[in-house]
Amino acid sequence: MAGTSVLIVEDEEALATLLEYNLNKENFDVSIASDGEEGLLKIKENIPDVVILDWMLPKISGIEICRQIRSMSETRNIPIIMLTARSEEADRIRGLETGADDYLTKPFSTKELIARVKAVLRRIRPGLADDTVTVGDIEIDRVSHRVQRGDEEIHLGPTEFRLLDHLIQHPGRVFSREQLLNAVWGSDVFVEVRTVDVHIGRLRKALNKFKQGDPIRTVRSAGYALDIK
Repeated sequence: MAGTSVLIVEDEEALATLLEYNLNKENFDVSIASDGEEGLLKIKENIPDVVILDWMLPKISGIEICRQIRSMSETRNIPIIMLTARSEEADRIRGLETGADDYLTKPFSTKELIARVKAVLRRIRPGLADDTVTVGDIEIDRVSHRVQRGDEEIHLGPTEFRLLDHLIQHPGRVFSREQLLNAVWGSDVFVEVRTVDVHIGRLRKALNKFKQGDPIRTVRSAGYALDIK
C-alpha cells in the first residue's frame, strides 16, 4: 500500500522496530513515536492514514490519545488499532468505546496486525483497499469474486462470499451472530439469527472441500472467527 502512512505509538523499542520492518515490507510509510506526548505531536504535525497505538504509554496514555484523536475534527476519522497486554473483556470494550477501531492483545503475530491494518483501511477508506486479500492459505479477489485456498479454487454463493470477506478483514476476531447479520445482511433486513449458522455451515464446508482443515472457529455462546493458520 505505497503512500499509505502508519504511525506506531509504542514505547517498547524492539516491538516498534519489528512492526516498522514488517509494515515497510508491505510498502507502508512508517513513523514511530516512543511516548504519548510525541505521538500526539506527530499526529497533529502530519496526520497519518492509520495509528497503531499502545495502551500503556509514558506521559500520555493510549486511551487519552484515542480520546483526543476522536475529539478533533481533522483527526476524528483516523483508523486506530489499539495494542495492549490487557486481555479482559471489559478492557477491550473500554478501548473500543473510547474510539479504537480494532484491538490486539499482546503477544500477537505481525501477520495478523498487518491484516488488521488493511482491514480498517478497507472499511474506513475503501479507495486504499487491495482488490485481493490473502490471510493464511485463503485468498479472496473482490473484483472477480473468486476465492482460492492453496492451489484449489473455492466456489461460494454470494452470501458465503460476503461472510468470508467480512471475517477475513478481522482474522482471529470473534463475531456474534447478530454482528454478522448486521455486517452481511444489513441492520434494516429482518433475517432469523440462526440463518447465520446455515451460511457459516456452507462456508465451512466449501473451505474444507479439499480436506485442508476447517479455518472457522466456533466459540460457544459467542459466535465465529476465522483463524489464521
